[in-house]
Amino acid sequence: MTEASPSRLAAVVLAAGEGTRMKSSIPKVLHPLCGRPMLLHVIGALEQLAVDRIVVVVGHGADKVVKTLHGETDVPLEFVEQRVQRGTGDAVSVALTVFADELDGDDDIVVVPGDTPLLQAETVAALVREHETSGAAATILTARLPDATGYGRIVRGKDGGVESIVDHWDATDAEREIDEVNTSIYCFRRNLITPALRRLSPENAQGEYYLTDAIAVLRQAGHKVVAMTAPETAEALGVNDRLQLAEAEAALRARINASWMRAGVTMTDPARTYIDASVTLGADVSLLPGVVLEGRTGVGAGSVIGPDTRLVDTTVGEGATVTFTVAREAEIGDGVTVGPYAHLRPGTRLARDAKVGSFVEIKASEVEEGAKVPHLAYVGDATVGPGANVGAGTITANYDGRAKHRTRIGARARIGSNTVLVAPVEVGEDAYTGAGSVVTHDVPAGALAKGVPARVEEGWAKSRSDEAAPETAEPEGGAADEEG
Repeated sequence: MTEASPSRLAAVVLAAGEGTRMKSSIPKVLHPLCGRPMLLHVIGALEQLAVDRIVVVVGHGADKVVKTLHGETDVPLEFVEQRVQRGTGDAVSVALTVFADELDGDDDIVVVPGDTPLLQAETVAALVREHETSGAAATILTARLPDATGYGRIVRGKDGGVESIVDHWDATDAEREIDEVNTSIYCFRRNLITPALRRLSPENAQGEYYLTDAIAVLRQAGHKVVAMTAPETAEALGVNDRLQLAEAEAALRARINASWMRAGVTMTDPARTYIDASVTLGADVSLLPGVVLEGRTGVGAGSVIGPDTRLVDTTVGEGATVTFTVAREAEIGDGVTVGPYAHLRPGTRLARDAKVGSFVEIKASEVEEGAKVPHLAYVGDATVGPGANVGAGTITANYDGRAKHRTRIGARARIGSNTVLVAPVEVGEDAYTGAGSVVTHDVPAGALAKGVPARVEEGWAKSRSDEAAPETAEPEGGAADEEG
């Protein structure tokens, strides 16, 4: 946890705006960046501070915002609704109603917009330290921009102190030449900002109560207002449209990638590597170009992922190789090989040293230790036993038009190429199916099923062993070899 202050500190997050420039039915603060709503990135930065409470002001899409954030943070959140959008000053006034007299008058409140997803905890902590060291009534985080269009300008007095913040649309031509802008991130003394907000007026271009006007009110009352320039301009800038959303995502992705590379992860081409903020990676993981890791995906030490692989909410064990693959809600065990061109659907579990090869689709199935599905197969609602081999072109026919049924393939069984296993059906341990068979009934352990529909020869595997046939000989009916 980053230390920000020895005294009590609270945070207010402004998340009530509609965000009309996003042109979306989704509330602006819920648009995702690297797998998380931008509002959660802001709150995540605040959680790293020594804050006693976080109050989120909601408005447009309030129910969606509250539902999305529920249970997603370590610090319990409090929500207050700004029913009528009357500006940032009014939003902070609404937020302060939840504090009542719980904080001492000299306690501090950090105010942060919900659309600044690149904001870092270290920057907010530095702002709070500056605020306390200076003894100011308000401390503003500012940035310097070559093009400040749309941003409020910081107007300083002759002594260099902050006199006021002027909205772009209310600024004079001379004020618009100022390149120091307000980021809308502040630290206030609560006992001073509360009365200042009561003196705000909506007499401006937008007809709203501007929080920025409280700065001039505090100065006119003789209080000290200071400013601190953000160390990185980008982290303090808001997201107002889809272009800025994409720019913020690129910056956040670069930050995430850099952090993982410093932690011992290899990326052949970081510009083509996409990792969500919630992903975890082990030591010596290698990510090849075109890798996309999303949601709760985790990759174990020494695994190689890619190229061109997408894993969503998928766990990968240690020493695995996953190539040209799409997987969602799957488990890939230690030493497993997947791909190229495999599709692992939800409920897939691949045990240690299993192999899933090219053009294989697996859904809601377990492929046990050392089992192989080398190529051109569909395995759905099935269990493939340890050491079993599923030949090329095999299909588990799991759906009868009304319900799904399971297929069970026993340990060391050999499924011949182009076999159709019509579920519910079980192939016993050490059993075989001939190439092109359509298996509609259970195959006992050690038996051979061949034909359409398949006929069963019990004891076939034992007799084959007794004959000591050469390993390269193909059994009657074309049973699968080791690689199918």
